[in-house]
Amino acid sequence: MDNSILTRDIQEKLILVDEEDKEIGSVDKLESHIGDGLLHRAFSIFLFDPDGKLLIQKRSPTKMLWPMYWSNSCCSHPRSEESTNKAANRRIQEELGVKTNLKFLYKFIYRAKYEDVGTEYENCWVYVGNFNGFVDINTDEISDYRFLSPSQLTNDMQANPEIYSPWFKLEWKHICKNFQNELPGRN
Repeated sequence: MDNSILTRDIQEKLILVDEEDKEIGSVDKLESHIGDGLLHRAFSIFLFDPDGKLLIQKRSPTKMLWPMYWSNSCCSHPRSEESTNKAANRRIQEELGVKTNLKFLYKFIYRAKYEDVGTEYENCWVYVGNFNGFVDINTDEISDYRFLSPSQLTNDMQANPEIYSPWFKLEWKHICKNFQNELPGRN
């Protein structure tokens, strides 16, 4: 594992929040994810191409939690004193080389433990956006990517749930149930 990547990531300050998403402080990224985790703000982005296919990514093998799992287009955390909207736009550029308008859908709290390594305990803001162009992935973050139609993704998640990150499965189920008409290309 590239220690410079790990060092950069663990020294990043994240936003601690309470159950109502009120900011209550900041914490090093590593500290927020060890043990049972500390509730912090995060976001997930779902980018759709003009054909209505979702861009999904396979997480880098250097990720502390859920390495080499398939996940949504982009997921990360706002930094201390950074808005979630600004952070989401920053990360799609850093991870995918993409600029687009994002639409906020909803937020939710979840907790998921990864083996004996650590825990995601997040108040996650979920966004969707259109994507039309080329992907320039950051290989420090992403090992692979692909585009799937909503039905292909749903079928594959049902057949192979063990290859997808837990937040991605929760978010996709919620989006399919509650936000079908909000997805790009569906209006």
